[in-house]
Amino acid sequence: MRYQKFLALLPALLLCAAPTLAPAAVGVSVSVDLAPPVLPVYVQPPLPEPGYLWSPGDWAWDGTDYYWVPGSWVEPPVDGALWTPGYWGYQDGLYVWNEGYWGPTVGFYGGVNYGFGYTGVGYQGGYWHGGAFFYNRAVANFGTVNIVNVYNTPVQVHETTRVSFNGGQGGLRAQPSADERRAMSEHHTPPTGMQMQQQQHARGMPEMHAKQNGGRPQILTTQRAGDFAHPGPGPGLHNHTQTQEHGAGPQVHQGPPPQATGAGPAMRGPDHREDAAGPAMRGGPPPQPRDQVQQHDQVQQHDQVQQREQAPRPQEGRPPEARPQEHAPPKKEEPKRESEDKKDH
Repeated sequence: MRYQKFLALLPALLLCAAPTLAPAAVGVSVSVDLAPPVLPVYVQPPLPEPGYLWSPGDWAWDGTDYYWVPGSWVEPPVDGALWTPGYWGYQDGLYVWNEGYWGPTVGFYGGVNYGFGYTGVGYQGGYWHGGAFFYNRAVANFGTVNIVNVYNTPVQVHETTRVSFNGGQGGLRAQPSADERRAMSEHHTPPTGMQMQQQQHARGMPEMHAKQNGGRPQILTTQRAGDFAHPGPGPGLHNHTQTQEHGAGPQVHQGPPPQATGAGPAMRGPDHREDAAGPAMRGGPPPQPRDQVQQHDQVQQHDQVQQREQAPRPQEGRPPEARPQEHAPPKKEEPKRESEDKKDH
């Protein structure tokens, strides 16, 4: 009887301990004595429609084993909300999961390099301005979706680790910055229903568990949260150089920047620049007027039209080298001059 009462009080005790275990966490869901696997490398699926934000994949615990929750595009609960991913933190011999949350700024997520703008500090994949979300072309995979609010800021990366936890042996050593600590006191919203459905679905799939897949799950992403009927691309290459590899296409640790219509950016790339905790905390660089972005796209479209109009059309007339044959060659005039000279003599 006493044991049952203790179990009933256990969740409350864990919540009381949360500020000590992880100051930046909204809640602590589980503690494990086994370190989570490294983060797998994958390619980001295309954006399903404007307004969706990327929620990176992570390792969850079901009581006996870790299982992979695929990354996916998620519709935020309200305009202006940014996603702070959850993370595993080591404390007193246990690995404690700190739940992710939605809020006006990105908080601390253990320094884990989840990729696609989540480089360990803040979010560099986009920002809200005037009720619209502006996407960083160097990070997001647009696919065939027409995105008007877009900018291009390469992401600098200085390390290639895929460690998925903070603290302990082999763990990351990042600590929350002043901006991240301020984000802790803001109003937060828990994961959406679709995000929870994504996790529950993954938990029920044996092939998503580390004991079966060896830490290399085959379903790494889904285009939308909760939609396992449309999984994203298979395992990608390793991407850790976002300066060269984060473009609106696939990216994976180290490589040239992908194109906006590519298969999707791949994983990782923490940014340890001194200014990373500034604009990145707010979801991107200082807002850019929407009319400037639209004008830039219109100029590009106008230039492309002019180039097409000025391009040579091979079907119209003869090729340039054949046109000189339409005129009498000058050689025929030389014999005439010679004959006239003879007459003069």
